[in-house]
This record gives sequence, C-alpha cells and structure tokens, in this order.
Amino acid sequence: MLTKARILSLLFSCMLFSTSALAAQVYHLRLAESWPPNFPIFGESTKTFKQQVEALSGGRLRITIHAKNKHKAPFGIFDMVRSGQYDMGHSASYYWKGKDPNTLYFTTMPFGMTAPEQYAWFYHGGGMQLMEKVYDKYGLLSFLGGNTGNQMGGWFQKEINSVADLQGLKMRIPGFAGEVLAKLGAKPTNIPAGELYTALERRTIDALEWVGPSLDLRMGFHKIAPYYYTGWHEPATELQFLINRKKFASLPDDLQAILRVAMQSAAHDMYARSYHESAMNWAKIRQEYPQVQIRTFPKPVMDALRAANEQLLAERAAQDPLAKEIIASQQAYLQKVRAWTRISDQAYLNALSE
Repeated sequence: MLTKARILSLLFSCMLFSTSALAAQVYHLRLAESWPPNFPIFGESTKTFKQQVEALSGGRLRITIHAKNKHKAPFGIFDMVRSGQYDMGHSASYYWKGKDPNTLYFTTMPFGMTAPEQYAWFYHGGGMQLMEKVYDKYGLLSFLGGNTGNQMGGWFQKEINSVADLQGLKMRIPGFAGEVLAKLGAKPTNIPAGELYTALERRTIDALEWVGPSLDLRMGFHKIAPYYYTGWHEPATELQFLINRKKFASLPDDLQAILRVAMQSAAHDMYARSYHESAMNWAKIRQEYPQVQIRTFPKPVMDALRAANEQLLAERAAQDPLAKEIIASQQAYLQKVRAWTRISDQAYLNALSE
C-alpha cells in the first residue's frame, strides 16, 4: 500500500525526471540565407549567430544554415520562412517590396538615417514595433540582422554629369532607391550577388551598387567600371533575421531569449566588421588601384534625386495609412536625432578638418 509520503516522493521523482528530460531536449532550427556559401561578412554574421545560440543554450538549440546554392532561391526567403519550409531566414527587408511595399522601410531609406541614428530609432524610437506590425499579418517576426553602414553610390561604366545621363541607365539597385531612379528615367533591376560581375562585364547592366569597399573590392568591380560614386541611397543598410512566428512561439522562453540576444549581438558585430573592412579596403583602393575614379553625384543630380524621393514618400503616405505611420515616424525621429549628430560627430569632424 502506498503511503502519502511514498506518493509525494514518487511525484517529486517524476517532477525531477520531467525537468531533466525538458532540459535535455534538443531543438533544431533551419535557416536559409540569401548569400552564396562562405560569403564574407553577411555569411559570417549567420555563423556568428549560430555559434552564440549553440553556446548560450548549452547545445539545446541547434541551427542549420543553408546558403543560396542549397535552397536555390536567394529572393525566396520570405515565402520559405512564411510557409515553414525554413524556420528562419537571413536576408534584407527591402527585397520583399513586391510582397508588401511597407517592408522596404526597415532596411534603409535614401537620404535617411545613419547606422547609429537608425539603431536608436529601431530600439528606442518605435521602429521595432512598426516592423512587427508590418510582418505580423504574414506570421513572421523580423529582427535586425547586421548593418553595412553607409553604402557607396555604385560602380559606373560612364561618368554621370547630369540628370539626362540617368535616362535609360540600366542599374542594379534594390529598394526604394530603385524607385527613385526609375522616376528620373533609369531602369533599375535586382540581381543576386553571384551574378553581378558577369552582368556588369557583359553590359547587361551599365552600373551597379553593391555595398562599399568592405565587399566591393573582392567582387572585382573596379576592373570593369572605373567610376566609383559616393552614396545617397543607403546610409544604413540593415539586414534582417526572419523567423516563423509559430516556430518561435513553440520554443521555451529561455531559448527565445537566447535567440533575441544572439541576433542582436551578431547584428552589431557585423556592423563593426563592415566598418573595419571598408576602412581597410578603402586604403587598399587608394594605394593599389589609382585607376578608380571617385566621384560624387553633381548637385543638380542630387537635388533631382532628393525631390523624386520626397514625392514618392508623399505618394506612399497618401495611399497607405501604415506607410504614412512609418514614414512619419522615421522623418520625425530623423529631425531630432540629426540635430544631435550635427552638434556631436559632425561638429567634431568639421573641427578636425579646419
């Protein structure tokens, strides 16, 4: 006959066994990225993320990463994660403007915030909440996935001296910037990373923007396009981690927290790495490739680009209440944070150059 004490003892033993079994359970997530295998910086950020997750979880959460050569769909991450084919993805939010135009605001915007300003907006200015509102209807969660910093304006086969030079220009350029250029007569297109050099070499396109010295130099664009322009279109390009919301919710709370911490850590590490590599490669360009001609778009071109950008933003805000909310949030935050940037970082740099 079981005594009360014996029953309590057995219940306690069962509880210990259940707790032990739960702690030992191993969870697996499959992540698809838009990048080729072993792609520098971008691909390294997902590996950093994987290492941190597995270390912090004591091996209870395992990540399998598939590069684009495995899943064959660099621009299909959104659909694959939404459908559950993959649990996670690493890509860029502005690739999904065909799915939902409001996704593109969360990568970067022409004439918008710098990386520190944009991080402040995301984490403390309401940006994360707005991004969640956009992705919620698709059963997705989006988290920051790493910043390239200010990107260069691109590699051009010919010099741009006027707005007329943009007419008919075939250029690889994604996101809102592509729409801005299209408004001025250019023909923007989006091409996966592995196909960029061939497209430029064969004159399938006349120009392209990729990232900046951090990644551009190893791509070899300087061999076939002599004009390298400074940026305007992507002052703070933030990649993203996409997660299937149901899958995320199925994980224990501590593993959800580990994922959040590891994503944020990997994102900031990528920003630091991007800045470092751009500085090192910019020095190399100056020393070893004097044929590269650095240009800045003439003021009339920049004025036309800015005017087209403002017109497009106004049109979007008038058409979509959520777009209006996001645009208003970014513009209001930029106005406040830029005042601080000017009196802090910009004032410091200006003082050194005087």
